[in-house]
Amino acid sequence: MKKLTLLAVLFTVGFIHAQVTTSNIKGVISDDNNQPLPGATIVAIHTPTGTTYGTITNDDGRVNMLNLRIGGPYKITVSYIGFKSRELNNVFLDLGQTFNLDVSLAADTQELGEVVVTADRSNTFNSDRTGPETNLGRKELTRLPSITRSAQDFYRLEPTATGNSFGGRNDQFNNFSLDGSIFNNPFGLDAATPGGQTNAQPISLDAIDQIQVSLAPYDVTQAGFTGASVNAVTKSGTNQFSGTAYAFYRNEDLTGDEIEGQKIFVPDLTQLQAGFSLG
Repeated sequence: MKKLTLLAVLFTVGFIHAQVTTSNIKGVISDDNNQPLPGATIVAIHTPTGTTYGTITNDDGRVNMLNLRIGGPYKITVSYIGFKSRELNNVFLDLGQTFNLDVSLAADTQELGEVVVTADRSNTFNSDRTGPETNLGRKELTRLPSITRSAQDFYRLEPTATGNSFGGRNDQFNNFSLDGSIFNNPFGLDAATPGGQTNAQPISLDAIDQIQVSLAPYDVTQAGFTGASVNAVTKSGTNQFSGTAYAFYRNEDLTGDEIEGQKIFVPDLTQLQAGFSLG
């Protein structure tokens, strides 16, 4: 009986795969002589909601803030006794990415000359990158054109994408997740996501905050696919009331009637998509 219980536990664990829904801040806080400052205070405030995150540096002056809310803008304040505090504004955090915070503080007793503050939102190569990734934020989702109002219109920004296929793999070998939950269609003969055969969208683009497409990452926390992991995170509330509205219209006059000099039949067509969101 104990052996059967152990096997059941191992079988269950094998199908648990973590999906990233947050972001991180890492870096080194030092003085103007490039010496680390242990115990420096870092406070990050998510401006739209007022959510506050805080920590202090370790003995090597390193800061490590995990599981932060994605998006922004953030206001980050770095302070240390006897040194001038520094403030960074309009900082945006990308889904599954690490914001590098390397700040040099000047002594408060000295005349302040030039102070260099460096920060990088997402280095192309660093220890936190485990493979090729494409991140799509609210800016891309609201500004780039979309014919079908489908997230698939934005997946194609991944260089290896062809529809829902990535790197030449069938779309059934991808893993789609929403807010950390698996969002695949479990029936293998159907489309990769719910509603795919009828071109229905299981979730509106207006509800999505960021999308991350990871192609074959070398990361033990991501598994269950051999194509790509498509991870989406929905919007969450802020302290300000806001809304969106859209309307897309299409008819046969917007469809081509000729291919390589040959006329083709164009049937009557009328499509109207409209919607709004409030929150």
